[in-house]
Amino acid sequence: MTHPSSLKKNWRELFLGLTLMACAGLSLGQTQSEPPVASKMPKDVSVHGDRRIDDYFWLRERDNPQVMAYLKAEADYTAQFYKPLAGLQDKLYAELVGRIKQADEGVPARQGAWWYSSRTLEGKQYPVYTRRAATGPQRAYDAAAPEQTLLDLNELAKGRKFLAVNLVQVSPDGKRVAYSLDETGARDFELHVRDIATGEEVAWKAARTDGAIWAADSKTLFYVTSNDAKRRNQLWRHQLDGQGPDVLVYEEKDELYNIGLGQTADRRYLTLYTRSKDTVEVLALPADKPLGAWQVLLPRRTGIEYSAEHREGQLYLRINDRGPNFRLAVLPLPKSLKLTHAQVDKARELIAHREDAMLERAAMFKNHLAVQLREQGSVKLRVFDHANFKKPRDIGFDQSVFTATLGDNREYDSETLRLNYQALTTPAAVYDFGMKDGQLALKKQQPVIGFDGSRYESRRLWATAKDGTKVPISLVYAKALRGVGPRPLLLRGYGSYGIASDPRFNANDLSLLDRGAVVAIAHIRGGGDLGKRWYLDGKLAKKMNTFTDFVSVAETLIKEGWTSPDKLIINGGSAGGLLMGAVVNLRPELFKAVVAEVPFVDVINTMLDETIPLTTEEFIEWGNPKIAEQYAWMRAYSPYDNLKPGAYPAILTRTGINDSQVPYWEPAKYVAKLRALKTNGATPLLFDINLTAGHGGASGRFDALKERAKVYAFMLQQWGMAGD
Repeated sequence: MTHPSSLKKNWRELFLGLTLMACAGLSLGQTQSEPPVASKMPKDVSVHGDRRIDDYFWLRERDNPQVMAYLKAEADYTAQFYKPLAGLQDKLYAELVGRIKQADEGVPARQGAWWYSSRTLEGKQYPVYTRRAATGPQRAYDAAAPEQTLLDLNELAKGRKFLAVNLVQVSPDGKRVAYSLDETGARDFELHVRDIATGEEVAWKAARTDGAIWAADSKTLFYVTSNDAKRRNQLWRHQLDGQGPDVLVYEEKDELYNIGLGQTADRRYLTLYTRSKDTVEVLALPADKPLGAWQVLLPRRTGIEYSAEHREGQLYLRINDRGPNFRLAVLPLPKSLKLTHAQVDKARELIAHREDAMLERAAMFKNHLAVQLREQGSVKLRVFDHANFKKPRDIGFDQSVFTATLGDNREYDSETLRLNYQALTTPAAVYDFGMKDGQLALKKQQPVIGFDGSRYESRRLWATAKDGTKVPISLVYAKALRGVGPRPLLLRGYGSYGIASDPRFNANDLSLLDRGAVVAIAHIRGGGDLGKRWYLDGKLAKKMNTFTDFVSVAETLIKEGWTSPDKLIINGGSAGGLLMGAVVNLRPELFKAVVAEVPFVDVINTMLDETIPLTTEEFIEWGNPKIAEQYAWMRAYSPYDNLKPGAYPAILTRTGINDSQVPYWEPAKYVAKLRALKTNGATPLLFDINLTAGHGGASGRFDALKERAKVYAFMLQQWGMAGD
């Protein structure tokens, strides 16, 4: 029998729940098989005489019970949609997990007297960071040497719904480890220091950190903190064995800039990079003089980006002063650590700027220099000998479309280059390259259980963009299932920040490829796929190129018979989610379905609000809507502002409640508005919100695979392949 007090409580909770549903605009007679309908609360957000009324601005109010009721209703509606797909989700999850070698270890990398690595354990969500002592005069690796645990993230994750780490750094003397944890997904990292031998935590911690580095004395720790808008703006010095408060040693006050820490390869200098989207300034400090003053190496000049390395008293600058794709110059480093642009202009040039190739990165060694180049959409590596710089050696691979990048190189006085290699049909591999003898040694290829690379094939195609520009496309498919005629095809894209969508192996995609789907990547402008100019031609006033390029890629794939509109699904996340929203507004009839993950879709409202993380610093990426001309750029493509009545593809949007990069309310508002406008009501429109995570979704590896299985189940359902 129910106790009267319990009955009273239950009625009160029921009344409150019904009230919240009504306030959120949900019909009291509505079942979860019917989509939630959010209330319209008009707010005038007009600027520059352009009338814009935002009916769903109120969904930003996270602490408002009405908002949470609406979000919960959307989550429940999505869960209801997925009920018939539960078996498929379980099957997909089993496939994804089944390809993983659960108990595995990374390739150890030597730093001083230790070999550092990480490993995963059977059934565990998170990695364990470990090290072993180097042996003998050659400081060799011995797998039988006792293993020492630096951090066991599985232990740290106990009692937490989310865990992310963005720093694990051991002090130069090898006695302490600095590490930072985020428990929400909102990028609120807290910095800790642990004594490695005892496992005891130092009685100090710092909140809202984003990066740290040790001075040579192993007692001084420099760290970066962020402000309320999550702009990395302050550098602090902490003395572990000292007294008194931490010292603020640098503050970046320009809202366009963020700061970040680094160190030259020879460990002689600590570096502080302060950068905007188009300008960089580097400060340096001798690592053995932690109480000294940080000096500006080369004063900032708008549009000039550079990075700095040191070797034998010489400063090496990778700099874009003679073209967007960078060059490499060298000149003596003054004792003052201060240079002028005139000195750099007269410096000896080691690698000239090229229009057809971008100098992306450089790894400095005592006797060699390794550089990472981007040519025709592929990333390649080249090695120079300082004693004979004019005769470089390229590191060759058999495949025509691949990605080779600089790896984990921690030792300055080394003749071995660690590099990473992968392709669409080749799992990620770690190689050591002998910079003296040119020998390439495979150290490890990531095991993928049941994978046979001979069953798959990759291709490079080219689309012609609206303005005549040739846009590359990468494809991968199972050869035996290619067949004749259009196939189900998943097209991915990003196209922002100069970030390249390189052809990389994705073991999860085998669940699509093995069912006959084709997976393609659109290497569109706005990304860095073909160098810096490719990026510049897809930002600010030229941002529309990103979206029209993607449409041209889709049209090419259809025209050449790879797919058809009723079989074409598109996918992108974050700025790639902006891409999804923009192209669907441009050509809704071109796509069967869309998966927009943590999508940046409310461009104008977000860029008008300087309290939101990333806003001010991204004026150089998207523009400042307070300026009429730049407002017009964004107004032309902002997904939320360009929705209109009509038929839309099936759409799955995904987000995390704690996302600090693209707040949850952007996709929430987008779905609410689209649901009121779309005329084909039977076509799915889903809002899948993770109520314990942030921008990157679930933090544990198995939880992340469950989320991926959910996405793939939606895709297969839309392709009519849910029973496969």
